[in-house]
Amino acid sequence: MTPRLSRAGHGRPAAPVRIVHLGLGNFARAHQFWYTEHAPDAAEWGVAAFTGRRPDAADDLRAQDGLYTLITREPAEDRFEVISAVSAVHASAEYEAYLGYLSDPGVRLVTTTVTEAGYMRGADGALDVADPLVSADLREVRADARATARTVPVKLAAGLRARRGASAGPLTVLPCDNLSENGTVLATVVLDAADLIDPSLADWIRTNVSWATCMVDRITPATTDRERADVTAALGYLDVSPVPTEPFSEWIISGEFPGGRPAWEDAGALIVADVEPFEHRKLQMLNGAHSLMAYAASIRGHETVSDAIGDPQIRGWVMEWWDAVARHLTVESDEYRAALLSRFENPRIQHRLAQIAADGSQKLPVRILPIVREERAAGHLTDGALRPIAAWIQHLRGHGAPVQDAGPAAEPSLVGLDLAGSVDQVLRHLDPELGADADVAARVTRIAGELVP
Repeated sequence: MTPRLSRAGHGRPAAPVRIVHLGLGNFARAHQFWYTEHAPDAAEWGVAAFTGRRPDAADDLRAQDGLYTLITREPAEDRFEVISAVSAVHASAEYEAYLGYLSDPGVRLVTTTVTEAGYMRGADGALDVADPLVSADLREVRADARATARTVPVKLAAGLRARRGASAGPLTVLPCDNLSENGTVLATVVLDAADLIDPSLADWIRTNVSWATCMVDRITPATTDRERADVTAALGYLDVSPVPTEPFSEWIISGEFPGGRPAWEDAGALIVADVEPFEHRKLQMLNGAHSLMAYAASIRGHETVSDAIGDPQIRGWVMEWWDAVARHLTVESDEYRAALLSRFENPRIQHRLAQIAADGSQKLPVRILPIVREERAAGHLTDGALRPIAAWIQHLRGHGAPVQDAGPAAEPSLVGLDLAGSVDQVLRHLDPELGADADVAARVTRIAGELVP
């Protein structure tokens, strides 16, 4: 019988928990946990990781003492590494454990990877109090300090209320989602929640909690049976939850850490005064190109990024998108463009377009719309800048990757509209000003028609 991965024979002893992480997905395990693992003081900074809605990852990793194998897919071969950074694993429903960690003075950091949708923002950037889950959480947490909160902003506010009650000291919250100014965005919705729970809690948070910001970059596909088989064949043990990733990794961080943090810079992270220029480059060049390919390339029958970038038509569209982006960047883009092409071309990174295509209503406003607006304001809005929106509309109409999107622009009624009607509805949801621009609507309709003749 093949032995199971465990601390009895692999990895290093579990470090004391000083970081709480919300959102135990593959990306966190390939990125910030990897940096924590490689920090010289890793033995002092253990992570207590909580899953999202489903407990599967907690069940799998708990049986392995939090260990997992990171598989780095080089173009010619694989590298395998056991990551020991996760000291404790919990399902999201283990709420008393969560409150216990936030009440512990030894815990100094909370990090998150909850996707853009997890921030529960309204159109104005504030907490979406009209959302049924948010309003239910607020009502229950106001009535009972130990009530289980399901939404991230209310959950964090409730955890910080427990920390205040325990006099556990200062804390830094560091969101790690692909969202510009993610620290400010998360602070806004958490403070909104705190103010609605107890105005004095919001005041305490402003004084005792630091909100750091970061830019994260490492392509990390979903785990399949192939990865499990590869680990067993190469290392001789069973790992039910390995993580495949690419060789490239970048983490750029800005903010104050009054309670300390791992020496991530010694593991390759870059600590800067302002993350924003790097955020824009990454969000628009990498994530924007990903969204373009997820919709346009899946319409043409491609299933992975490497397949898509090998299609000369798709490659040309990506280049046109990058040309539009480059006009609005303040940091170097040519070397980054070359690195992205190399990453996209890696045939051993099976990054599925259907995975990238999910939740476009959350992704396009941060990946695509800023460039469209800036191009339009500058008077040279090109087809290359509008094509991601056109491709997404055809995706919503049932072409290419399956639709997995709960946003208002993704209503099933789109399928029954003519193309011009779909364009009008989606543009007005994305940006009323764009939706009112007859020229933009006509051009998006033409481009969308060219994608699906």
